[in-house]
Amino acid sequence: MTFDHIGIAILGRFSFLNLIGRLAFPLFAFQATEGFIHTKDFKKYILKLFVFACVSQIPFLLFSSIFSNNYFSLNVLFTFILGLSAIYLYYNSNNKFCGILFVVLFGILAEFINVDYGMYGVFLMFVFYIFKSKKLLMISSSIILMCIFYMSYMFRFPNARFIYFLYLFFSCLSIVLVCFYNKKEGPKAKYLFYIFYPLHLIILYVISFFV
Repeated sequence: MTFDHIGIAILGRFSFLNLIGRLAFPLFAFQATEGFIHTKDFKKYILKLFVFACVSQIPFLLFSSIFSNNYFSLNVLFTFILGLSAIYLYYNSNNKFCGILFVVLFGILAEFINVDYGMYGVFLMFVFYIFKSKKLLMISSSIILMCIFYMSYMFRFPNARFIYFLYLFFSCLSIVLVCFYNKKEGPKAKYLFYIFYPLHLIILYVISFFV
């Protein structure tokens, strides 16, 4: 993620740093679903995400203004909130058809309010969750979602098809890392990412004025 943002703020154009950055969202989405599985208090988990999502929104918009003055989107923490809420409703639904309907509705909501990664983000989190114990299905379904997401950009921006193909390829590489997940807890850094996310956006926004 940081490499991707450095590429935007300092280089101001497509670079290898942006390709490395394509690994970030699927990995964060996977970690968020693991957070849902292991949390003891879902409401507290969502509230924490919401607080930091609100704190991060202005830094996110300032950073986004580097590449577009007309760009508006809600930052990726809001994406995680929608995805986790959809998973929560699915998990607590007695009728799984209704549960899937909730996921679809949250995906549509993600597009409507323009959260980062939109419907794709919500659906990717859901397949990470629902196929958590079926690795082959998780791999295939997540790669299909990635193909749909990036191919939509290839059709919309035909002059940049090769770049989006590379984005797709590097996004798919993230699934390799997901497959090596050993289900063991890593080093404790409870609020490190939540603080780092808005902080590094502000720092890179300021740096962009000097490069």
